[in-house]
Amino acid sequence: MTPGPGPAAPEPWTGDGIVLRAFDWSDEADLAEVFADPEIVTWNPGPLEGALAFMRERNDWSAGTHVSWAVAAVGAGPEPAGRLLGSVSLHKIDRDQGDAEVGYWVAPWARRRGVGAAAAAAAAAYGFERLGLHRAHLFHAVENKASCAVARRAGFALEGTLRQSFRYADGRHHDEHLHARLVTDA
Repeated sequence: MTPGPGPAAPEPWTGDGIVLRAFDWSDEADLAEVFADPEIVTWNPGPLEGALAFMRERNDWSAGTHVSWAVAAVGAGPEPAGRLLGSVSLHKIDRDQGDAEVGYWVAPWARRRGVGAAAAAAAAAYGFERLGLHRAHLFHAVENKASCAVARRAGFALEGTLRQSFRYADGRHHDEHLHARLVTDA
C-alpha cells in the first residue's frame, strides 16, 4: 500500500507528556537561544536564514516531503503549557517505500526529561497512523550518546553503523548509527 498525501500544514499530535504543534511567533526567542546552543550546532544543520525562515519552512507541509512540529510542554512539568521544548520531523518521506527519516533536537532547558524520546515516538506514531508509513528510521553520529539513548527509549532498534556517512558541522565525516521502528513493532 502506498501512503496517501498528508496535510498541507501542521496537525497537532500528542505524545507522552508533550504536544506536537506548529511553530508560532512566541517561539522566536527560544529558537534564537536553541540555534546558539553548542550541542544543537554540533549535531544539527542550523537554519541559514534565521528563526522566522525556519518556522515558515517547518510549518509548510504542502510539498509532501516532510511533516515537522514544535515540541511543546503540556504544562504538567516545570515549563508552562505551550513552551517550546524541541523540534521533531519526519522528512525524506518516500511514499512508494512507505518510509521516512526522523530528525529531532531538544532545547537545553528540556534535556534529560524524556522529551526527545517522547517526540520521536510520537512522530513515528503519526507517520504510521496518519501517513500509512511502514518504517521510520533515524541516524545520529556515534559520538552523540544522548541521541542514541533517545532513539532506544523511543523504541528505535539499532540496526547498524554506517562508516563515515555524514559530514557534521566540524567538517568531518562521522560514523553514524542507524535505528529504525516498523509499524509492526510493539
